Amino acid sequence: MLKIQTPTPAPRSSQTARADAGTFVQLAKTASLADGGVQTSQLLAEALQLDAHHHEAQILQERLHQTFVPRWHFPMLADQARNRAYAEAIAMKVRPGDIVLDIGCGAGLTAMLAARAGAKHVYTCEQQPLIAAAATQVIADNGLSDRITVLSKWSHEIVIGVDMPEQADVVVSEIVDTVLLGEGALDTLSHAMAVLAKPGARAIPETGTLVAQLVESEALLQQWRPQTAEGFDLSSFHHLARVAQITPGDFAACGLRPLGPGADLFQFDFTRPDVAPARSSARLGCTHGGVAHAVFVSFEMQLAPGIALTNGLTSDGHWGRTAFLLDAPRRLSPGDDLQVTAQHDAAALSVSVHAAGTAADRAQVWLEPAWRLEAEAPEATPLAALDYRVWTPTPGPSAEAPVRACS
Repeated sequence: MLKIQTPTPAPRSSQTARADAGTFVQLAKTASLADGGVQTSQLLAEALQLDAHHHEAQILQERLHQTFVPRWHFPMLADQARNRAYAEAIAMKVRPGDIVLDIGCGAGLTAMLAARAGAKHVYTCEQQPLIAAAATQVIADNGLSDRITVLSKWSHEIVIGVDMPEQADVVVSEIVDTVLLGEGALDTLSHAMAVLAKPGARAIPETGTLVAQLVESEALLQQWRPQTAEGFDLSSFHHLARVAQITPGDFAACGLRPLGPGADLFQFDFTRPDVAPARSSARLGCTHGGVAHAVFVSFEMQLAPGIALTNGLTSDGHWGRTAFLLDAPRRLSPGDDLQVTAQHDAAALSVSVHAAGTAADRAQVWLEPAWRLEAEAPEATPLAALDYRVWTPTPGPSAEAPVRACS
């Protein structure tokens, strides 16, 4: 029998592959990002499949990922204390047969923990399509696609009977930053518990408390308000830095020393969130003499009974810290105190430090939740027009990198 052999196509030359890759790169540079970068990502993937060493494709792919995938996702996933706390809380509160809503899918970890705890089905939402697609693959890799549905949308857009067959028995979320407010947790959870959850539904986390205390740190002051540089006076520049967003690395290096105990500013019930603005005053006492450089604000978050997370002075993990710098350092003795007034709305915290006979030192953190900034998000900008920037674990007011310092 005559055997007919089909000729094998000639291999594409490296020069041709580079040229074809360049075509995909040019298309990627002009593609709209209104779809969250999905088309651009596909074009760059095609380019790199043709030429794995294409310099511009690699740079643009990294730019795309850093624009749409906040860098704090990665140290957050590596935070073993945080992961263990959520695993224990979910195992405690999720019951066999439960419908679970997981808000803020990320890599899919908390959704998979809920499935492992016995949930009948988990619906996890993630508004960023690139992240949602990656999470879908992670979930498939772990054999849980039949029990977890990834919804690529905001939780505010979820419709019962369309996206979910029924309301949730448990709502899981990790959408807080260094001061709990900056990712729009109050508004998001207020909507979720009222619309997407059954009456009496369980929530993880349950509560959160903001705590303030006086701290001394010459290193922090030098980092954020250097007095001189090369003999020049820089003090007139200092008013532009009233709030220090401290990365985990800076936190370790600055050695913040507490001058007294913490005082509660606000308490939040995440099972029945209240988005109304609030104001409180507290006296921050000094039990150890020293120089007060800042008011350190941290959170204590209860995930479930006996299971808590904090980013306080003695904690570790991926979260950064927030410190409100005094206009001028104040030397204090044991028994002294400073009065502070704190205010918050659904997304922002302000702190004022008072002194007799002087104007208050005022510092405010404006933390717009990503859902409010959707119209201003970079999706509408072509990739070629975006600045190349690296998201650090430090929080910053951005639609896609909400203040977390780092999560």
